[in-house]
Formats: sequence, C-alpha cells, structure tokens
Amino acid sequence: MDKFDQAIINLLRKNARQRVSFIAEQVSLSRSAVSDRIKKLESSGIIRGYQVLLSESQKEGVSAYFEIQHQCARCSEVMHVFHAIPEVITCRGISGEMDLLVYVKAASMKRLHQIRELIDAQDDIVRIKTHVVMSEWINNLG
Repeated sequence: MDKFDQAIINLLRKNARQRVSFIAEQVSLSRSAVSDRIKKLESSGIIRGYQVLLSESQKEGVSAYFEIQHQCARCSEVMHVFHAIPEVITCRGISGEMDLLVYVKAASMKRLHQIRELIDAQDDIVRIKTHVVMSEWINNLG
C-alpha cells in the first residue's frame, strides 16, 4: 500500500460515497487509476465494505459512559463485574480521579439504569458518574 492508496482510503473514510472523479482530483491520479486502486483494495480485503453510521439520536436504544472509581488494589480485581454485563462494549483504565471508563450500549434507558444500579451495588465500587451519549459527531472506529 503506497501513499496514493492511503490517501484514497482517508478520503473514503471521510465520505465513502464520494465520486471517483473527486478522489482522483484530490490524489492527482486519473479516474481509471483510482477506480483500479479501489477495486484492488476491496479485492485484497483492505477495504472490507462500506457502512451507514446513524447519529445517536436516530439509533435504537441508548449508550453511556460510566466513570468508575473502585477501592481495589488493581483494576483487574473488579473486571468480573463488567464481564458479566453483556451491554458493556469497552472498559478502559484511565488516569485521574476515576479508575475506569466503561462504555455501555443498552436497549433502553430503563436497562441502562438497571446496569448502573448493578455496578453501583458492588462493594468495591466507590463512585460512579454517568454520561449519556446525546449525539455522535466523529467515529473513526468503524
């Protein structure tokens, strides 16, 4: 993969529906060269597909970040709590006053509240702050 392929991929990440002629102009290649490169990137599996990303307000369900502070010596000692909750998408150790940042996608606000209560009821959890996702402006995770 060379600099042209990388530039094409970056443009497609921004808008996968861009015209090939626009991409060609941006990367200083011909339309046919860009079309060929895109086909090769797709056939080699580098580009695995295209998707529609909805804004948070258009999605079913609700998502939130929980900032969590615990009293264990190591974060790994409370991981069993989060492994037991299927709605947990990520759980990351963070610096600062709080210890963990947990991202949850739940079917409803009621279920999100149940998850929060379940986490908060754990003896090792000292504090939990909830941040409900209202909108999503950038998502480069795919």
